[in-house]
Amino acid sequence: MRLITVKMPEVYVEGLDELVKIGRYSSRSEVIRVAIRDLLKKELWIRESEFYK
Repeated sequence: MRLITVKMPEVYVEGLDELVKIGRYSSRSEVIRVAIRDLLKKELWIRESEFYK
């Protein structure tokens, strides 16, 4: 995996920490990876697969 640095509003970081605190995810990184994966699936990968049908 590659390491990237991202700036985000404090309220977002607090939300990430809350998800980790309640045990939904094991780390901030996991929350962010899942969110990005879901975004790419919705916005890019699904559209591409529909385009090639």
